[in-house]
Amino acid sequence: MIPWKRVFTLLSLSFVVLGDEHTHTYKDQEEVVLWMNTVGPYHNRQETYAYFSLPFCAGPKGKISHYHETLGEALQGVELEFSGLDIDFRSNVAKTPYCEVELNEERLKAFVYAVKNHYWYQMYIDDLPIWGIVGEVDENGEAYYIWTHKKFDIGFNENQIVDVNLTSEHKQKLELGAQIKFTYETNWKKSNIDFENRFDKYLDPNFFQHRIHWFSIFNSFMMVIFLVGLVSMILMRTLRKDYARYSKDEEMDDMERDLGDEYGWKQVHGDVFRPPAHPLLFSAVVGSGYQLVVVTFLVISLAIVGELYTERGSLLSIAIFIYAATSPVNGYFGGSLYARMGGKVWIRQMMVSAFLLPALVCGTAFFINFIAIYYHASRAIPFTIMLAVVCICTFVILPLTLVGTVLGRNLAGQPNYPCRINAVPRPIPEKKWFMEPAIIIPLGGILPFGSIFIEMYFIFTSFWAYKIYYVYGFMLLVFLILIVVVVCVTIVSAYFLLNAEDYRWQWTSFLAAASTSGYVYLYATYYFFFKTKMYGLFQTTFYFGYMALFSAALGIMCGTMGYAGTSKFVRKIYSTVKID
Repeated sequence: MIPWKRVFTLLSLSFVVLGDEHTHTYKDQEEVVLWMNTVGPYHNRQETYAYFSLPFCAGPKGKISHYHETLGEALQGVELEFSGLDIDFRSNVAKTPYCEVELNEERLKAFVYAVKNHYWYQMYIDDLPIWGIVGEVDENGEAYYIWTHKKFDIGFNENQIVDVNLTSEHKQKLELGAQIKFTYETNWKKSNIDFENRFDKYLDPNFFQHRIHWFSIFNSFMMVIFLVGLVSMILMRTLRKDYARYSKDEEMDDMERDLGDEYGWKQVHGDVFRPPAHPLLFSAVVGSGYQLVVVTFLVISLAIVGELYTERGSLLSIAIFIYAATSPVNGYFGGSLYARMGGKVWIRQMMVSAFLLPALVCGTAFFINFIAIYYHASRAIPFTIMLAVVCICTFVILPLTLVGTVLGRNLAGQPNYPCRINAVPRPIPEKKWFMEPAIIIPLGGILPFGSIFIEMYFIFTSFWAYKIYYVYGFMLLVFLILIVVVVCVTIVSAYFLLNAEDYRWQWTSFLAAASTSGYVYLYATYYFFFKTKMYGLFQTTFYFGYMALFSAALGIMCGTMGYAGTSKFVRKIYSTVKID
């Protein structure tokens, strides 16, 4: 493991309770902890419950030497409970009974329900995940059986564990009054697998590096080249004609100019830099969007370098840490934009900017949390973790956003527009129906969605199915492609809008790019009904709630990049035209 990963892990641990850190090295006969995590239906991966919520019994060993949990694990519903099994490094254990359960009516009903719904459980040994099935139904669907023997084949390389396999054996019929005796055995085998490569067996290169995935990246890249070339050609040729026409207009005297037929984007030069409606909200979402772009880029880059998928919750913990640490980015861009728009209530703007995304995330998560508590699911977030998140927002994110806001207002808060703003807004003339913002906005998200459509399938499959996403290089490339496509599309949309003498380009450019998230959410809806077998109130609420959060964050990020690119373009074209 590379050193900086341990630094980030320690920093993430500082947000919650401190715990011992795994060294992943053992001495002969040293304790190896088997953690029991969660159990739940195979077809609903996110519906998980504590392992001992089923009437399983624990082993006789009651004390362990260390415990390990991070903020990311707690938020992801990791419910680590000690199995009670006595496992020592390189010490074989023959088939040994460790506990016994008598099936009364309540226990029988719980086990039958679990077997009928194909319940799987997850365990960990030295951070390596292990999955096992609770039981099976006979061919006639009348008798239910439970697996009672766990056979662990553990591979070691020198003083490190590099491989774990579980074999479930000896099924026993579930019936009232039956005595279920659970047994286990461990077999240690020397392995040639390097410690750095021990997670390779959990990856699925045939799925993530399929030719379709490569083709989608190539297709998106070609779309970018075509779109950039098309935008450049159209705008350069069109703008050249506009500049020539405007130069000719400047040579006319006042009477000829009044009698002439003036039209186009130059006519709104006195209103194009007028602050948009609801400037406080606009600056807050733009500031949040800049922060999300930075966070996304850093997290993906660290995931590429550090292989964060090998540690439970590390990706989420580091994402939270980076989000909190980059709060000045939010304050700087949001505060400076609000100041340039002439905003006066900058403290209110700073508060909205700081808490916009955290409030959205926490509000949705807390609502889902109530449902998870009702179902006694492991996804229920403990109160202490909620308190930790609130403390992060109050004592880390808010002060850092304040620092960024003050810097933004003082360093980049002065209006520097190339045109004066008229005192009285210019009436917006009637235009063709397809030039209306209501039409431009939904059309603006089609091409960006097309550039990330295939990648969304792989991301959804890794999150909602049993796949570990590890091709972060693909994700970074798609992320950069998405930014380029979004900027190109919104520039064209803004040009058509301004050419129709409609100066409401700020919100239009933002929403046209943000509409990409609407198509992503529609695709998520399709994915739920046709690609998953999820059902029930909890699964449905969990899926659509978090997909709404994902889509909202993506929309804010895309909208900000669309607005940023369009703003540069608008400033450029108006700074090169002489305005009387």
